[in-house]
Amino acid sequence: MSDDFEPETLALHTGIHRSQFNEHSEAMYLTSSFVFESAAQAAARFSGEESGNIYSRFTNPTVTAMQERLAVLEGAEACVATSSGMSAILACVMGLLSAGDHIIASRSLFGATVSLFTNILSRFNIETTFVSATEINQWRSAIKANTKLLFLETPSNPLTEISDIPALAAIAKQANAWLVVDNCFCTPILQKPLELGADLVIHSATKYLDGQGRVLGGAVLGKRDLLMDGGIFSFLRTAGPTLSAFNAWIILKGLETLKIRMDAHSAHALEVARWLEAQPSVARVFYPGLTSHPQYELAKHQQKTGGGIVTFEVKGGKEAAWRVVDNTRMISITANLGDAKSTITHPATTTHGRISQEARDAAGISDGLLRIAIGLESPQDIKADLARGLLP
Repeated sequence: MSDDFEPETLALHTGIHRSQFNEHSEAMYLTSSFVFESAAQAAARFSGEESGNIYSRFTNPTVTAMQERLAVLEGAEACVATSSGMSAILACVMGLLSAGDHIIASRSLFGATVSLFTNILSRFNIETTFVSATEINQWRSAIKANTKLLFLETPSNPLTEISDIPALAAIAKQANAWLVVDNCFCTPILQKPLELGADLVIHSATKYLDGQGRVLGGAVLGKRDLLMDGGIFSFLRTAGPTLSAFNAWIILKGLETLKIRMDAHSAHALEVARWLEAQPSVARVFYPGLTSHPQYELAKHQQKTGGGIVTFEVKGGKEAAWRVVDNTRMISITANLGDAKSTITHPATTTHGRISQEARDAAGISDGLLRIAIGLESPQDIKADLARGLLP
């Protein structure tokens, strides 16, 4: 399909491969393997001489359809889908790096990503240096002869810090390293890191791409030589962190409404963020759409809107933060985000609870910090629910 169409149109019409039944909604292929016409065809498929499906660990028509649709939305040459967002990061690192290589990563990352880099990759002699998400000179100073990969989230989880993607892309290029951007918070509707110079994009499709909290999924997107001809697809084929056909179908259908959902999430989030700034018991609000955000101008340049995540710090520390959480009646207390339903979490004891206190302090995750993923409910109802736990 032509890429001249707008994103909302591409999200409905890309990746459709109708079967002999000519179905309107995409088919779901729930099969573990595929039948060959002959021994010669089987050999050709396995050797790569002939394209086609072999085994659903690494080839499945429904997964392929989801990969094609997401790749078009991101402006990527190729996409490798995985079983979760974390498995996408793992496949990216294990597919591209070797023992003795060096990663530079933002210290403002999802807690499980920090744990992966710190506790697991270090066992395989892959070293990670953590730097500020926003201080470009720290990235430049951290470059070593063996630096192979720069990794960041922008906006970051949970403080919505904005990293300068073009500036970091220039540093990575000069160092002959790859720049990998986790685009989970924005999705390709609000931000396209590849157009800004990134080499690869990571997604936890579990979040906004599904959009209703139903299934797990992940994806790595970028140039074909890094994904298909390089080691990422080979790692997935061998190690098997595979996206199931059912989950791919759910995400494929979720992508159809991504544009209208992201517009609504963003509009609701801006209204709630402005309201929170006016509450006397709130010390600070972190939202890229507010002029008070430290990287407001950069966010305006890189993103179409501020997105759907609002983080705020209440006065009174953990006790005050937990009071807000426990007094909600409508907002779901869960660590997931990107759902149609609003969710709230206390990062210091949930998403970032497994990293050290020192690491939390360095990332600015205080005991009074709360993260809300603004859903599709009325903003008035979201504000009223939060007000129950906020002191006057």
